[in-house]
Amino acid sequence: MRIGVDFGGTKIEAAALDEAGAFAARIREPNPGTYDAALRLVAELIARVEAEVGPAQSVGLAIPGSPSPRTGLIRNANSTYLNDRPLAKDMQAALGRPVRLANDANCLALSEAADGAGAGAASLFGVILGTGCGGGLVIDGRLVEGAHAVAAEIGHISLPWPSADEAPGPACWCGLHGCLETWISGVGFQRDHEAVTGRTWTAQAIVDAARAGDAGAAAALDRYIDRLGRGLAMVVNFADPVVFVLGGGMSNVAELYDRLPDIVARHAFSDHWDGRIVPAKWGDSSGVRGAARLWGD
Repeated sequence: MRIGVDFGGTKIEAAALDEAGAFAARIREPNPGTYDAALRLVAELIARVEAEVGPAQSVGLAIPGSPSPRTGLIRNANSTYLNDRPLAKDMQAALGRPVRLANDANCLALSEAADGAGAGAASLFGVILGTGCGGGLVIDGRLVEGAHAVAAEIGHISLPWPSADEAPGPACWCGLHGCLETWISGVGFQRDHEAVTGRTWTAQAIVDAARAGDAGAAAALDRYIDRLGRGLAMVVNFADPVVFVLGGGMSNVAELYDRLPDIVARHAFSDHWDGRIVPAKWGDSSGVRGAARLWGD
């Protein structure tokens, strides 16, 4: 039995997977939003899961950001109260056992490559399109984290092939401008629509209005799909994955899967591109499932 924990911005989920990869127990609670309270909640959730299924062999944690290989401290988390904290060390002390941590997008990619929408593919690039934007790369079933554990961080690469009105781009919380996250996250989609129309709508409201024929909303959706397609084409040009798996709230927009392939093919440095772009099989449970798999088989 393996336990995974998904440390989301709004919720924390703990789940146990049996040897076949099926859920044996799952519990979700709202994220309290402070470091010490979140540590206590993670420990409580794991205890509740183990009360249902018995002691687990391992615990993995999917987090925003990632631990620095040099210091062990968390960096690059948009849940900024995690940054500069020794989360792995503190969790191990709270639980009395080793814990492995990985970026939440890496966990999504690992889950979907193991038994999800990209199962059997030689290479997979996972993208979370939610409050932020993260990426994860799996090749031959193995997670690629890179020399500094920042491989596949698509959200903080600049929007490729920008037009004049897209440069230098919005300010990003990381301190730079024009990061893909500021354009292709759900928040970025809402910001762009508001900047053009003056309307403060949710992402779902914009999509619904676009489908109903609203010109401003339809134009915002067109811009979003074009920018996302350019971002994925850039990934093709440096990693060329067999399949892209999309997660997060914006991955539920059905129009993406019909329209993105043509945009990617137009920008890819190739005479043809016939890769796949699919939604995550496990939806918002991909993170917790990937976390449970961080210890391997």
